[in-house]
Amino acid sequence: MTSQPTQTKAGDGPERPGGHGTPPESGLQAGLKNRHLSMIAIGGVIGAGLFVGSSSGIATAGPGILLSYALVGTLVVLVMRMLGEMSAANPTSGSFSAHADRALGPWAGFSIGWLYWFFWVVVLAVEATAGAAILEGWIPAVPQWGWALIVMVVLTATNLVSVGSYGEFEFWFAGIKVVAIAAFIVVGGLAVFGALPGVDSDQAGLANLTDHGGFLPNGAGAILTGILLVVFSFMGSEIATLAAGESEDPQRAVTKATNSIIWRIGVFYLGSIFVVICLLPWDSKSITEDGSYVAALDSLGIAHAGQIMNFIVLTSVLSCLNSGLYTASRMAFSLGQRGDAPKAFARTTSRGVPRTAIIASVVFGFVAVFFNYKFPDSVFLFLVNSSGAVALFVWLVICFSQLRMRKIIQAEAPEKLVVRMWLYPYLTWASAALIVFVLGYMLTDTEHNGRTTVLLSLLVAGVVVAVAVVRQRMAGRGAGNAPDTADRDEVRVG
Repeated sequence: MTSQPTQTKAGDGPERPGGHGTPPESGLQAGLKNRHLSMIAIGGVIGAGLFVGSSSGIATAGPGILLSYALVGTLVVLVMRMLGEMSAANPTSGSFSAHADRALGPWAGFSIGWLYWFFWVVVLAVEATAGAAILEGWIPAVPQWGWALIVMVVLTATNLVSVGSYGEFEFWFAGIKVVAIAAFIVVGGLAVFGALPGVDSDQAGLANLTDHGGFLPNGAGAILTGILLVVFSFMGSEIATLAAGESEDPQRAVTKATNSIIWRIGVFYLGSIFVVICLLPWDSKSITEDGSYVAALDSLGIAHAGQIMNFIVLTSVLSCLNSGLYTASRMAFSLGQRGDAPKAFARTTSRGVPRTAIIASVVFGFVAVFFNYKFPDSVFLFLVNSSGAVALFVWLVICFSQLRMRKIIQAEAPEKLVVRMWLYPYLTWASAALIVFVLGYMLTDTEHNGRTTVLLSLLVAGVVVAVAVVRQRMAGRGAGNAPDTADRDEVRVG
């Protein structure tokens, strides 16, 4: 039987063991083990989008899609470095939202926190539907909406038990993805270099990088279009910094996740896409008809390649659902803690679970699933498009927050700068400029729905920012006389 929720304030309670003097999150418990965080960090960059979305990128840019992945991957590494610098100095479940609150003002923390929450609850519906479609194909006796309901209920129950149960589920979900991609890269790499018997040597090889029209068969401009198609598959790499707040040693967890992001992106994204392109000509019909990874597995002579990939995609979907619910609830918890959401969101059970925040997040997810089945081409399409560019907004806010937070940390607690952004502030400004450029380029894209996504996302973001500004002015928080000013001071470094 769960005890009554307790309301606490940021900074209450003893220091978390091993946390290097970092105050514990209000009511949350250090239930995530090092192995959980390691796998969350690794699995966070491997989304279902890598498996199901890469085929369109390859068809658009040819082998040059590797440059698209490399550019976006470099951007993610830089953004994660900035976030790692701030989160190592001040680990918190609010992550970049709490940092933006401190660095840019309460309006920024409010806005990006709610937009991020909105993004993930919409993702819950998208992933639940994708998983239900696969499960219905295996067991058609249960309708698709039934499978979506089952998946959502099971993972909600998992998150409600304890943060440790979330970590355990994610450990195995992410583990399956990691093992699958690693095996694919090893076996596919052997085939590419002619060390695997039974593979057509005339079809597989490094020559596929330059044959069939060259490395950039559709011109250099296709690299930019490829960026638009692959950028959103990287969302989720920041989850490790949110989860670190519920670990025994948050600073160490953030530092490790930040330092390992380079090889994670290099191996799992660039490595696997490189193998796909070398195994098959980029213009092979099987890539667009069957999907890039299924086509690659078929070329290796692996039986039931489609079902194997369905299993891997299902695992990725469940992983994304599990992490999405966790992430949305922790962001809601942080917003509640700072007075930007109902105070009930900041209450936790005796197990350290923000029950109200989890239930509120999953209820909106259920509503979005309903819209997907009843109004897929109107209401749900609006939800998807209006949340589509949030990833870029988050990254942009991280850039501007880090520019300010570096000065704050150096002034208040310079010893906490255990992770430092490279070439500060030049690379930070360069990253922000690249993000703005991508958003601007999306406005010119009508073929892949980029313009609609940016415009609707800007519309929703504008409404949220307007609410935040009006709310701040009405409360007089900018003058420091708001009731929750003391709570916000807890967000300060150290």
